[in-house]
Amino acid sequence: MTVPAPAATAEVVNEHAWHVPPPGLAELAGTYVGFRQAGVEPARHRGLPAPSITLIFTLDDPVVVAAHPDPEQPPGIYPTVVGGLHTTPAIITHEGRQSGIQLALSPLASRALLGRPAGELADIDTTAEDVLGRVAFEIHDRLRSAASWAERFAILDEVLLARATAADRNAHVSDEVCHAWRTLLRTGGTASVAELAAETGWSDRHLRARFRAETGLAPKAAARVIRFDRAKRALQQRSAANQPLCLADVAASLGYFDQAHLDREFGLLAGCSPTTWLAEEFRNIQARAA
Repeated sequence: MTVPAPAATAEVVNEHAWHVPPPGLAELAGTYVGFRQAGVEPARHRGLPAPSITLIFTLDDPVVVAAHPDPEQPPGIYPTVVGGLHTTPAIITHEGRQSGIQLALSPLASRALLGRPAGELADIDTTAEDVLGRVAFEIHDRLRSAASWAERFAILDEVLLARATAADRNAHVSDEVCHAWRTLLRTGGTASVAELAAETGWSDRHLRARFRAETGLAPKAAARVIRFDRAKRALQQRSAANQPLCLADVAASLGYFDQAHLDREFGLLAGCSPTTWLAEEFRNIQARAA
């Protein structure tokens, strides 16, 4: 794999911006994160499992994915990235420069915004062009030509609202899958599959099949990822506030059996312990995106 050499720069650039999408996108997209770094130390970032599809439009250098959630997918260089739900980390590297806008899309919005169910994107990374076609090139060009973060965020609001409005009824996700997904989010991943099936009126087997087809994960795996994501955010907040991590308290508050259970889940989903992840990643813009 050949990595493009960054242009030499004596100036250190380290900027980031956040944007909350308008109410019309409230259940479809989470916060947009804009970032631009230059003249910094080369770094490696873990793209951790999360209950959202990742969509990235770069502004300068492409994204270098050294390892994908699916180990059989070879490393690659991407001008844009669409990453489906997964249960193991991706590894992203840069040589001192990186820039772009990262969006978190609900898997329930995948049909409307990306034109296909999130199940077709599970465990893979691909380009936005492969998913959206020509419109992805147009969006990318507009974002790279924009003069400010506010202008770039406005472009994304416009495009996503237009796609959500134009989506036909084939983009609708069944009420049963929507209920199961929203219940898992609301309960922090603690609802049981049996309870979800009873509430939907479906059998466990049918719920698992339909849920996986729409989101990319079975309900039990989705519950693990949702709970892990909450733990990750709780640790980020404590670290940012210079508070003691109190891993046992975090574990108990989020439904883990004990701290050892939390540590095991971090090892499986992040590939490292919670303290190792914070030490390696908290200064990284993408890691702070939550």
